[in-house]
Amino acid sequence: MDHYKVLGLHRTASKEEIKAAFKKLAFQFHPDKHSHSPKVVRDNATLRFKQVSEAYEVLMDDRKRADYNFRSRSTAAGGSSSYYSQYSYGYGRGSSSYQQRSRHQYGGGGGGGGGIASKFELAIRILTARSSLLNLGFAAAILGGIVIIDKSGESLWERQNSGKSFEEAMKSIDKAKAYRDDSAKERT
Repeated sequence: MDHYKVLGLHRTASKEEIKAAFKKLAFQFHPDKHSHSPKVVRDNATLRFKQVSEAYEVLMDDRKRADYNFRSRSTAAGGSSSYYSQYSYGYGRGSSSYQQRSRHQYGGGGGGGGGIASKFELAIRILTARSSLLNLGFAAAILGGIVIIDKSGESLWERQNSGKSFEEAMKSIDKAKAYRDDSAKERT
């Protein structure tokens, strides 16, 4: 099921367009409106209402929409996905069916499967999560600080010991230690 087709929208639709399409279709297919209709019409309207509600739930949430767009592109390219047309919720938009499906698909729900593509998707989702990006930024700041401190230490060394490299300085320290040890031996 294509959420954009369900709402009659293009992939570049704005949130206002999504909301307007949802309101129009939700009113048209709401089960209460068809409560006195024949069973076939009522069941069809209920199914369409669920599809419209799911499409709205996914497309109005930026993160869910990006995930859906990514999945629908990879499915169109030859992959397969169990993301589509799974209704395990009532008429409200506040359900957790999306999270339940995601947990199942990413290995948290007890289902095996997966493959390189799903593991790659999981890695991408983890790396693009806000907390991961913050952690990477923090680690980069620490690493940058270490590099700056190291470089400033070298600069200070060169400024204080002009003309000498660090290795030359270490050799002269070793010579001084050897000279001191030799002097101590001669005195005893």
